[in-house]
Amino acid sequence: MNQFKKLALFVVLFCNVFIRSAFADEGMWFPQLLQQLNAEDMKLRGLQISIDDIYSVNKSSLKDAVVLFGGGCTGEIISKQGLLLTNHHCGFDQIQTHSSVENNYLKDGFWAKELKDELPCPGLSVTFVISINDVTDQFNKVLTADMTEAQRNEKIKALSSQIEKKAVEGTGYEARVRQFFSGNEFYVIITETFKDVRMVGAPPSAIGKFGGDTDNWMWPRHTGDFSMFRVYADKQNKPAEYSADNVPYTPRASFPINISGVKEGDFTMVYGFPGRTQEYISSYQEDMIVSTINPERIRVRDERLRIMGESMRKSDKLHLQYAAKQSSVSNGWKKWKGETKGLIESNGLQKKQILETEFNKWMENNPERKKIYANVLPGLKSIYDANRPYISANNFYAEAVYGVEILSYANGFRTLSDLYSSDKPDTKKMEEEKKNMLNGISGYFRNYDLPTDRTMFLSLLAIFDKSVPDSLKPSSFTDMRNRYKGDFTKWADVVFKKSIFTDSVKVEKFLNDFSASSCKKLKKDPAYAMIIALSDFYKSKVADRVNGMATEVGRLNRLYMAGQREMQPDKHFYPDANSTLRVAYGQVKSYFPRDAVKYNFYTTLDGIMEKYVKGDEEFDVPQKLIDLYNKKDYGRYAVNGELPIAFIATNHTTGGNSGSPVINAKGQLIGTNFDRVWEGTMSDISFNPEICRNVTLDIRYTLFVIEKYAGATRLINEMEIVN
Repeated sequence: MNQFKKLALFVVLFCNVFIRSAFADEGMWFPQLLQQLNAEDMKLRGLQISIDDIYSVNKSSLKDAVVLFGGGCTGEIISKQGLLLTNHHCGFDQIQTHSSVENNYLKDGFWAKELKDELPCPGLSVTFVISINDVTDQFNKVLTADMTEAQRNEKIKALSSQIEKKAVEGTGYEARVRQFFSGNEFYVIITETFKDVRMVGAPPSAIGKFGGDTDNWMWPRHTGDFSMFRVYADKQNKPAEYSADNVPYTPRASFPINISGVKEGDFTMVYGFPGRTQEYISSYQEDMIVSTINPERIRVRDERLRIMGESMRKSDKLHLQYAAKQSSVSNGWKKWKGETKGLIESNGLQKKQILETEFNKWMENNPERKKIYANVLPGLKSIYDANRPYISANNFYAEAVYGVEILSYANGFRTLSDLYSSDKPDTKKMEEEKKNMLNGISGYFRNYDLPTDRTMFLSLLAIFDKSVPDSLKPSSFTDMRNRYKGDFTKWADVVFKKSIFTDSVKVEKFLNDFSASSCKKLKKDPAYAMIIALSDFYKSKVADRVNGMATEVGRLNRLYMAGQREMQPDKHFYPDANSTLRVAYGQVKSYFPRDAVKYNFYTTLDGIMEKYVKGDEEFDVPQKLIDLYNKKDYGRYAVNGELPIAFIATNHTTGGNSGSPVINAKGQLIGTNFDRVWEGTMSDISFNPEICRNVTLDIRYTLFVIEKYAGATRLINEMEIVN
């Protein structure tokens, strides 16, 4: 890069930093620190409620209407009877589980007519945050710079346990200490979890998943991405396991719903549980992601999606079996493609390199700093340079080997075998594990298709074999490959004909009769023997190396994070996302993704009809929706004769924010976050306010579908709807 380009890039970086500090669209902020860090800026942006209305431990606040849904999404309470709104894709597994060929709720939708018709969802839970408290000082008293990482982790584990126990003593709540800023700060988070959650409603996939994988991560979007559940509690309004005697939960708070709509420039806020970001990593890690990790994962998933797609087109049964799997694989695949593209086109790597140059200058000017930070960046470079082959192998084991269902399923029997083979057998644990395995049979085989998995075996293992050097594969694998002269078809014939893991009846009989002697039979099963050899080798030669690398990277990242904050004392830093409760705020805003292209900030039902292709898997439209469109029967949800569908804003979001409430300046619900624009998916690593936009389902379309399409007026009547 010549000097002029370097200077120009520096100016761009400086301007971006300035803009972000003045108009902080970037950031996933602690709700308990908003008063200290963000209150003034939020008021300037248009916020009309108090910070106490957003987060308080002394009174009900918006936080009491936000839940961690199922451990991986966000949901919001929208009635005083515990009615919950989240994304269709967040509820997808539950919708699929309740579906059958006869009652295909994925295809046709589902609406419980009365409370008694709401469907139990075993294993699904929602978690409310009670409070978030800083306990960093307690850790700083016991953690020292001369500790090894193992010693440090032991201290953290022990002290965390003490703090957690004390924090919830006599309350019935749960507590967990979480680390932030790469381990430089610690907070104890008090929560309450409800385990009786029931499915209330979901639109048909032609609405809830309209546009399918083609439109995923894209704008303009026209997806009615929502589903509805209800939280139940015991008669004392406390968490309880499922019981017919449980009643709808009375929440501490619920969102009023505003249907007046949005205009460009309006204040918006996203409140939820963003999953994972890596905003403060070094250029060396970003380079690894862009050049190696993402391309390799994408290559394997290309093939997985091709195989699934071919199978799903063969029958309704296969489509239903693989719908959730395909959606899960596709989501990461497309995100990584957009992330890589965005990082390259926005000069993400060069921006981090400029910051590192400034860091080195700042460090060199002070001997004390040099003692602490001199080896941080060189150490990170050395680690990534030395471990690239292992990181690559790790990708192919995770995506290719464990992408074959017969192998991943067989691997699940390892624990049972180990328990029965133990010198000191634990009868109770043995029976519990056996029971769990038996209970899981029907669910697994319900969505398993042998021919599809056989094709996956052939293709993915061939990719694995070509991509990973023999030195990073077990000798048993290479011996079998050589035995079959590289013909994976012959290998597959043996595995799928002789293994018990292709047949639910065989697995059930095997488990019912399981004893210590069964372990020998298990080891002879070709699928089990294969995955155990691969898994053991992976753990000892690849995973241990990668995990050891991660430990050292974690130590150096902790120092680098501390150094960045020390170097920029006037900057307000937000911690990387880690599935803890955060607030992001910004404004409704259109954008220019590329030359001569401007995207408006909202979409309408007109766009759905423009995309409509009768009978198409992704772009078909239910006849009733067509009829409503033709009549322009939009009720109170229309604007100038149009029905709004979705809008975009500058809020900083990521995975885990799916289902998050999008809130206006008055603290009212105006939509449900469900996506980001493809060009801005690199915001997990490098936020660019010019192109990063979150995609929100307009609450008016949600209510229209519930009321006018589904006729579920009982749900509408529960909600507090305002103009």
